[in-house]
Amino acid sequence: MKTVLVTGANKGIGHEVARQLGRKGFHVFVGARNSEKGQTATQALRKDGAMATFISLDVSAPESIRNAVQVVAGTADHLDVLVNNAGVILEGDNSIAQLDPETVTKTFQTNTLGPLLVTQAFLPLLSRSNAPRVVNVSSGGGQLAEGMDTWAPAYCLSKTALNAVTCLCAAALPNFSINSVCPGWVRTDMGGSNATRSPEEGADTIVWLATEAPTNLTAKFLRDRKVIAW
Repeated sequence: MKTVLVTGANKGIGHEVARQLGRKGFHVFVGARNSEKGQTATQALRKDGAMATFISLDVSAPESIRNAVQVVAGTADHLDVLVNNAGVILEGDNSIAQLDPETVTKTFQTNTLGPLLVTQAFLPLLSRSNAPRVVNVSSGGGQLAEGMDTWAPAYCLSKTALNAVTCLCAAALPNFSINSVCPGWVRTDMGGSNATRSPEEGADTIVWLATEAPTNLTAKFLRDRKVIAW
């Protein structure tokens, strides 16, 4: 059976990715920082027919990551896909001219360092897959080529750095498929109710990269299943 760990899978894009992959026959490991919400999300996936296992996982806490590896390894002998979806936008992240260093540090801890540490920790399990894939959920807000947005500067900076993590990991792991995805502006707690895309639309490219995309597609930034500039 194919296996996948989705971080931040208790709601929003992460939960939709988990739902779609569960329907495709994956054993879904539901990573979530909040145990109650994570358990509820896992039960919902099971009711939908998926094989789902809750994993307590705070990507900003190294000990939590190490514990999550042990739990997954106790259930599965390999991991086919890692979706680094968990992310934050913190209160006060609204002006580069007045941005507090602590806000930047905490944002990077979750949005950039978290995916790197989770990827590192799960490398032994991913390496046992015949076609290991890592999908980093990034943002057009971190895109350099078209001019960075001015909203949520710490968040945007963290996603630019996450794209660099994608490139470095892909270069170091040539047998892996490792890519970044911009899901677009999605109606979630983070995106708000005025966002132009549904969670299903936001999840589409992520699920495609986890399943059907060519395995030699790596070190790319994608939106709507198409490569975009960094």
